Amino acid sequence: MSEANPIRMPAAATAVPSHPPAAEGLWSAVRGYPARAFLICLAGVSLENMDQALFAFVLPQISKELGWSVIERGWYIAVTYSLAGLGIASLGVLTDRAGRKAVFSTSMLVGSLFVTAMYWARSTWSMVVLRTTGFAMGGIMSPVVGTIVVEESPPRYRGLLTGILQIGYPIGWFLASQLAVFVMVRWSWRQVFFVSLLSVPYLWVIRRYLRETPAFEAAKAARSAAVEGGGVAVQPSMRDLFAPDMRFRTVVLFLGEYFHVFAYGSTILLTAYFQEYRGWAPADSVWLVGWSYGIGAIGYVLAAIVGEFVMKRRNTIIVWAWLGSVAFAALIWWTESWAATAVAFCLMTVFFYGTTAVKFTFIAENFPARLRATGVTFSGSLAVNLGVASGPLALSYAVAHLGWPLAYTICGILPIFVSGMFFLLLPADPIGVREDEALAAPRA
Repeated sequence: MSEANPIRMPAAATAVPSHPPAAEGLWSAVRGYPARAFLICLAGVSLENMDQALFAFVLPQISKELGWSVIERGWYIAVTYSLAGLGIASLGVLTDRAGRKAVFSTSMLVGSLFVTAMYWARSTWSMVVLRTTGFAMGGIMSPVVGTIVVEESPPRYRGLLTGILQIGYPIGWFLASQLAVFVMVRWSWRQVFFVSLLSVPYLWVIRRYLRETPAFEAAKAARSAAVEGGGVAVQPSMRDLFAPDMRFRTVVLFLGEYFHVFAYGSTILLTAYFQEYRGWAPADSVWLVGWSYGIGAIGYVLAAIVGEFVMKRRNTIIVWAWLGSVAFAALIWWTESWAATAVAFCLMTVFFYGTTAVKFTFIAENFPARLRATGVTFSGSLAVNLGVASGPLALSYAVAHLGWPLAYTICGILPIFVSGMFFLLLPADPIGVREDEALAAPRA
């Protein structure tokens, strides 16, 4: 990075304070535009997750029609998520250059259209192209809306709001399950992809009611001023994440997220597990998964509250992850009936998936403002997509050789525990926040 007139996004605009907020002042602090931006982002990311979940709910039917084996199905998921992850990483840098709003709206439109186009896919190749492109364009939305909420929320409540924002994931999967069952029962599994068109009109809401964040506008103006004044406008780069003072946290955050999502990736095949191992009907398995996600949203909110008011976010991540691994073990080894399975699944989503409500904020807090979107994209979104890619692939090989229960123990339960161990290596107080606060402090 050049040292001539380096341009940094104003730290005071995006730093997340380390002191605990006061719960009683929440509404008065967020009313007005901060609440509007939060709700627009929550609805948008819920719709995006709804679109992407449709694929998972009809995966057994896709595999059957295209003649995939268990291992071939795993490779399909691995290839599409790996390629999409690289695309998302590239788009993350674009977010710090082109703007949050532009990438948000483009992601909503293009992602939805490519998911819908999967209706016409009749070969493995076409499925790979459409799924990869659709997920890359839709998947970038998560770090983008998270960055918007971080930058638009009142400083004392940014952690809480970015945590609650993560319920867009279970809400999206719940909506997808209900609509998928409705369509599958009345028509066929292919028509399920048309549900994605419901997201397209939301583009108007984004364009009409969401503004570009002041923090981005300030950074853009500063870069322009530097160029006009003969200086050098430093653009954010992935290379900056591996500078000596950034390398350790970047890698550890990536690995902690990767192992967590490796386990999550294996759960994409739970619908197949219920149908192929337990012999459940497609509608029953989709219904259970969807409702468990919906109920699991409680865990996201609870984790966000605990991580904001009770424990430090890092500690909440570890406790929630390890409780989730116990619930996962109960789901695989100790349940047989639909009711018992539902209880274990709900507990797993409350804790295992619920850590997401804290992880995004914790990862964001570990990067300084000038690299926040880029850092979240690498250590967050790229790790997510590579984990989601390799988890199902590893599980597929394990199922072929060990059977479903042992496969889920190795590829689901144990990686959650390992993820918690990586987060233990990081300071409980995020480094990026301290750097931003130091930059924002008045100098003598």
